[in-house]
Amino acid sequence: MRRRHDGGVTRYVEPEFLPWDGRRVPLTFVGGYLGAGKTTAINEVLAQTDRPIAVIVNDVGAVNIDAALIRRRHGDTIELTDGCVCCSSVDGLGAAFDQIRARPEPPDHVLVELSGVAEPSQVVPWGWSAGFRLDGVIVIAAADQLAGAAALPRWIVERIDRQIVEADLLVLTKTDIVDLDVERAARARLDELAPTTPVLVGGRGSVEPGTVGRFLSLGGRRPGGPAAVPDPTLFDAHQVATVAAPRDVSSAELDVWLDSLGQGSGGEVVRVKGLVDTTDLGLVLVQVVGRRREVTPVPEPERGEPTDLVVISLR
Repeated sequence: MRRRHDGGVTRYVEPEFLPWDGRRVPLTFVGGYLGAGKTTAINEVLAQTDRPIAVIVNDVGAVNIDAALIRRRHGDTIELTDGCVCCSSVDGLGAAFDQIRARPEPPDHVLVELSGVAEPSQVVPWGWSAGFRLDGVIVIAAADQLAGAAALPRWIVERIDRQIVEADLLVLTKTDIVDLDVERAARARLDELAPTTPVLVGGRGSVEPGTVGRFLSLGGRRPGGPAAVPDPTLFDAHQVATVAAPRDVSSAELDVWLDSLGQGSGGEVVRVKGLVDTTDLGLVLVQVVGRRREVTPVPEPERGEPTDLVVISLR
């Protein structure tokens, strides 16, 4: 986004030209109350991955990065030898996003550390700003804080509860400093507030070896991904079906399969959309609108898992 000053007020507007030839980088917000372990989690992600990750944090100096991994430090930005970059959000998310968008090559992923009292719902709209797409919200919750809620001020408990409810993935920390009864009480609190949200359990740290991929790829719980289609309405003249995509097919075989789609269904297929893994082009986005068909490879920063195909046809 570009900064614009209106009467002394700084506002952010979308750039006229999208960065990186229109590619969108997945973005994850990392929330949680003060002391839950957000910075520790982010530092562990940087230590365990060799992917170029951009990290936006409240205070760059708070991320404990091994000096041997730092290639360059300038201002509020730290560049690492593996292509990762950390920049401060003290001037606002818009300014931090501008720093990342100014880079000639996009990162593989962006992590944004929220302040301890931030409510994820207030910042989620930034996930769709130019050059980025929202992958999800991770909330880190400390076992001792959850189990000891009765001793905390009511407003803090309410803030922690709202953060948990808005999460796509929960990470329970501090399990190494509490006994089993406290951990069970904390898990019960998470189950009460967010019964369908997956939970990762960590100790002092937040990201155990082998779980970084889960931490960096939440896709599927958030709407608006590349395979999303509008929801039908009550008075819609169309019917919507979900069809399993073929597996282990070439792009040519996929074309033949699409030709046969809808035959014998009794309704004319007017729209098809979904992600299919092909043997020659890799992951492709299938889009059919009437007689027009597009099968296009998905750019690396947007790669995810194949999906079923959403098929819309006339009733």
